[in-house]
Amino acid sequence: MAKETVSTQLPVERGFLVGVEVRNSDGSLERLAHALPMHESLDELSQLARTAGIAVVGRESQRLNRFYAATMIGPGKLTEIKEQMAETAADVVVFDNELSPRHQREIEKTLGEDIKVLDRTGLILDIFAQHAHTHEGSLQVELAQYEYRLPRLTRQWTHLARQAGGGAARGGAGGVGLRGPGETQLEVDRREIGRRIAYLKAELEKVRAHRGRHRRQRKRSGIPLVAIVGYTNAGKSTLLNALTGADVLVEDQLFATLDPTTRSCTLPSNRVVLFTDTVGFIQKLPTQLIAAFRATLEEVSEADLLVHVVDITHPHAMTQIEAVNQTLQELDVAGIPQILALNKTDRLPQDTILEIETVVEYAVPISAMTGQGLDQLKLRVDTMLYESLVAVEVVLPHSSGGLLANFHERGSVTQVQHRTEGIYVKGYLPGRLIAEYRDYLVTSNDAAGDVHTGQEPD
Repeated sequence: MAKETVSTQLPVERGFLVGVEVRNSDGSLERLAHALPMHESLDELSQLARTAGIAVVGRESQRLNRFYAATMIGPGKLTEIKEQMAETAADVVVFDNELSPRHQREIEKTLGEDIKVLDRTGLILDIFAQHAHTHEGSLQVELAQYEYRLPRLTRQWTHLARQAGGGAARGGAGGVGLRGPGETQLEVDRREIGRRIAYLKAELEKVRAHRGRHRRQRKRSGIPLVAIVGYTNAGKSTLLNALTGADVLVEDQLFATLDPTTRSCTLPSNRVVLFTDTVGFIQKLPTQLIAAFRATLEEVSEADLLVHVVDITHPHAMTQIEAVNQTLQELDVAGIPQILALNKTDRLPQDTILEIETVVEYAVPISAMTGQGLDQLKLRVDTMLYESLVAVEVVLPHSSGGLLANFHERGSVTQVQHRTEGIYVKGYLPGRLIAEYRDYLVTSNDAAGDVHTGQEPD
């Protein structure tokens, strides 16, 4: 008898997508700032689902005057979704909107315990868990997952709580104010997760401190940092590989790379610069992900320049640009100089490229895949990095250690003298930081303290 072959591959889950929009009082559709229209957002959710290993077998949407308190969508629509999921043999339902713990619990009750209920946040967390390969990335994903799941734990122990209530009803130990085994287990679980969250935060603080030491060493070396940012799947990793010869994974899927990579590159002026790849942004990026990935995203906040990569062939490229800029504002880094790298222009007619250049300021058309426009991008980086550095001389109060440290970390120090009146510092600062030192600028006639650009101080 022939031996039966057993597949070791995990079965592909079958997913059903659900989107919900709410009308404003004037009848217009309520939408988050810079969010895609619902059908486009569901298309993006479908891409996320495929990246997570889910085969999408159907979708449904609903427009409401208000969200239903218990289930977000109407009970009739939820029953309709249940029937469609049975017809398509779907075992996962994914909501494009963020579900509250109550929404998730009540939807699970209606659809049945065999159906897994996720929202966009839970799906992104699952993708991040698949793609985190370094110790730091794994810590950040685990922290985000626990913080997301903590308020949703109640539903996992409802069967125990019912057993406790039943015992009380039959005359056993129970009653108001007495805790049944379900609640006890829940408290134990919450306590354990709380301890794990505290441990993960402590470990990430160590990572953050380690990164901080590396940044200080890099600043002392005077090598500028350029952070490559952009919407997920815009081509950031391909660009890093093309500029620096790195070997970062490149795949046509959302969040293909999660862990940051930093590599050096020589500019046309023969100056060396560091390029660092960052996690891709996306519309409705969960706030807990931004918080959990603070250590990684600090690379963005410490950058001297941002290269914002855009897939210019995407039908909603401008919406994606706005979504990324909104996230940069949330990270409080919107003031860092930025270059727009319009990627994949090899797929566009030349007249379309010229039209885009006239509309979008500081735009450089490139193709990270073919190398088209990369020389112009390096030249623009060279110009903005070194023409935006301002030569300054300041005398800082002895008590202003923070300003002195910031000058060392964010600028380039060429001379330091400890004088009676304060600490004399001479060097270069990014133009955006000059305001912080305006009160301490040297203005005496015998010092070459005039603020100017791109020239060596005397």
